[in-house]
Order: sequence, then structure tokens, then C-alpha cells
Amino acid sequence: MSSMSEKSRIPSKFISSLITVSGFLLILSSVFLLQSGNTSFIPRSVFELMLVNGTSVYFEPHAEKEPIKCSFLSSEVPQVDAIQPLKRMSESACQVSNPSKKVGSVGRKNMVCDSKQALLRVFMYDLPPEFHFGLLGWKEMENQTWPQHIPPYPGGLNLQHSIEYWLTLDILSSDNVNVVRPCTLVRVHNPREADFIFVPFFASLSYNRHSKLHEKEKVSVNKRLQDKLVQFLMGRNEWKRKGGKDHLIVAHHPNSMLDARKKLGSAMFVLADFGRYPAEIANLGKDIIAPYRHLVKTVPSSKSATFKERPILVYFRGAIYRKDGGVIRQELYYLLKDEKDVDFNFGSIGGNGVRKATQGMASSKFCLNIAGDTPSSNRLFDAIASHCVPVIISDEIEVPFEDVLDYSQFCIFVRGDDAIKKGYLLKLLRGINEEKWTKMWERLKEVVHHFEYQYPSLPGDAVDMIWQAVSRKISSVQFKYNRKRRYDRSQLV
Repeated sequence: MSSMSEKSRIPSKFISSLITVSGFLLILSSVFLLQSGNTSFIPRSVFELMLVNGTSVYFEPHAEKEPIKCSFLSSEVPQVDAIQPLKRMSESACQVSNPSKKVGSVGRKNMVCDSKQALLRVFMYDLPPEFHFGLLGWKEMENQTWPQHIPPYPGGLNLQHSIEYWLTLDILSSDNVNVVRPCTLVRVHNPREADFIFVPFFASLSYNRHSKLHEKEKVSVNKRLQDKLVQFLMGRNEWKRKGGKDHLIVAHHPNSMLDARKKLGSAMFVLADFGRYPAEIANLGKDIIAPYRHLVKTVPSSKSATFKERPILVYFRGAIYRKDGGVIRQELYYLLKDEKDVDFNFGSIGGNGVRKATQGMASSKFCLNIAGDTPSSNRLFDAIASHCVPVIISDEIEVPFEDVLDYSQFCIFVRGDDAIKKGYLLKLLRGINEEKWTKMWERLKEVVHHFEYQYPSLPGDAVDMIWQAVSRKISSVQFKYNRKRRYDRSQLV
């Protein structure tokens, strides 16, 4: 009886084991299926450092062999594929363009920004692609306004005025649960819920690429787009409501929007400077000065050369013979070109110009930012990225975010009349000792992230700082608008 009982138990154990193994395999397959989709039981605690046009970009990784995607969550475009990751980051902290600056835990949960808690709410016109990504060569599908794949922005000097590109990308991704970004700004789809209205016209690129006439054209593409934009805006109720004062237009290149700026002058502009604008069209009262996108690579804080490790006292590389306010460059060239420990030479972006500038600035204590055809240039932001103390010789310059940043802590301002006095500039700079210079150098390393453009944006970077600057301007605009309505009887009807 006992032997028979023992034999009868064998099939029971086998069946029990089979059920256990089958259940285990079922669980594994379920997890695999979930992981391959958009949801997962496994925490994704590692971000991928990616590069878009030379800037740091952060996404959460999907399973291996699955393309990393970034969704704009527009009504027409479900997802945007990003380029492949280049480097896996540490789990401890995100890394920005300044690697010494930690900006929060990588374990931060993704979430859609709450429009009620965000600093700003923006409504963006769904302009046809010819005004924005179409200028980058993107060909839209039928009834498609925004791209599925992020078109790369052209390099070279085009890149320094690419501000509208970064701002537009940030707005498009603002309500996307898959993109980790600050909740400074969120996009709303009802203009009456918005604090301001964004006009997605890539004006700088339009000027750079399409301002010349081709073949039998009588009107350039750039002028035609500006004319169409004016016609579009003037016909919108959103523009009529406040006369365009709550609209934001990016015109960072000094020659962009030349044909339309007068008609659209009531709007807020994002500009490089006011050098080519009459005061009634552009001024600090309503407009925002934004940093150029620097062309040299940002020096990591850990690799930034100290005072004694920088053999060059003064550095300048660029066009020397300029018109208007830039005549001072020529005078300074003849004053400084033969001085020891001074590197003052003609240079351009061609012929490894960016590489030479990167090396030169990173090896110099002071970098000259001299007025050119306009008061500003990307040279200031190249110097900041190189932790080379900027010496600003441009009496009409306006610098970004000066209402919250004290530039005297990391820059030296010299009046043009003083700079061209023989011996004045070198005496001033040689009189700055190592201790004073080091304090400015340390401050440069602290503020450099405020001048970095990247996608997705990070707290306190250039995109985030621009939105905060917009918020400060909007408060003033709203104040004036409310005061004007004090005795407006029509609101009682």
C-alpha cells in the first residue's frame, strides 16, 4: 500500500512544479510586455545624456533597442523621436552644461505641469510650418503643423540666433508627461486662459536663409513671410484685444523682422540688443534681452584653468574692421597688437575658428567683448562659457537678465573713451590681482548655466530665465492695461 501511495504522489509533485514554473514564466512575460510599452513596473532611475546641436538633452530611457522618444503631445503629433543616446549618466544627479551644477534628482517623477500653479500660461498660434520648422527643411504631412522628429538647427553663425527654436520646443513639450522640465511655463489651448501669446515665427532663420532674392523672385521669402504674419495677426481677435501687447515675438538677429517690426511694435520682442531699433519700437520697458547661443564648448568647472594656468592676459579674436560703433575695435587693435601676453587677432568662424577661439578663451584671464556693428555679440557668452572674465567695451550694450544678475561680479565694464586711452586698459587689467580675478572666475562658474540653451530645458537655464523675464514684463503690461480700464464704461454693458 505504501509503495502504491508513493507512486501516486509523483505526478502530483510534477504537476505542482509545472504550475509554479508556468506561473513564473507568465509573470516574466507580463513584465516584459509592460516594459516594452509606455508603462513599467520597473523604476526608470537613469537618464540618458543626449546631444541636440551640441547641447545637453535629457530623456528617460526605454527598453534596449527601442528608440528613445520625446512627445510634444500636440493634437496632431503623438511623439517625436530623438537621436540615440551618447552617454549614460549617474543615478545620483542630472548633469547640465556646467557639470559641477546639480539640478535635482534623476529619480524625479514625470508629471504634467499644473497650469494653475505654473508661473506662466502661454497660448501658441498653430502657424503653418512655413513660419517655423518648415524653414529647417521639414516637410509636413497633410494637416500636420508640428514635426514628429525634431529637425536639427543649422550650425555655424546661424546657431547663435536660434532662440526661437529652443523656446518653441519648450512650449510644445510643456504638457508632455514624458519630458522632465521646469514647470515655469505651461501651454494652454484657450487664449483667454493665457498670460501671453507666443508667435512661433523663426525670424532669425528666415533672415539668414531667405532674405535674398532668388531667380525670378520679386519679393524675398523673408519679406513675404513677414507680410503674411502681419496680415494674420492683425486679423486675430487675440491681437485686437490688447493691441498685441500680450504677444511675444522672437527677433534675435538684429536684421530680422525689419519689414514688420514697426507694425508689430506693440508686442513684446525677444532681442539681442536695441542697436537697430528706434526707442518707440523696442525698449527695456516692454522687451526682453536674451543671450546668444554661444558657439564655443562650455568648459567643465573641474577642468577650468586657474589664474596661474592661463598664460594669456587679454584675448580677442574676431572681425577687426567694423562700421558704426565697431570702429573702436580697430583703434584697440593698434593699441594692443604688439603687447606681450595679449592675443588680439583677426578671426572668423571658418578655418577652425571656433576651435581656436575655444582654446584661446580657455587659456586667457580676460576676454574682450568690443562693440561691433551692433552693441552685442555672442563673444560675451563664449567668454562666459570659457570662464574667461569678460571685459565689456560697448557703451550701448544691454545684457540679459540684469534685473536679477549683477554682472559686475563676473564682468568688467570699460567705457569706450577710456578704453582707447593709451595704456589705460592694460594698466586696469594688470592691476587686478589673483584673488580678485579668482572671485570673478568662481562667480562665472556659478552663473554659466543661466546662458545654456538645451532641450528639454532645466531650472535656471537660458530658456527658463527667458520665461521668468517674460513674467516680470507681463506684470508691468497688465498693470498699465488695468489702469487704462479704470473708466472704461463699456465693461459695464
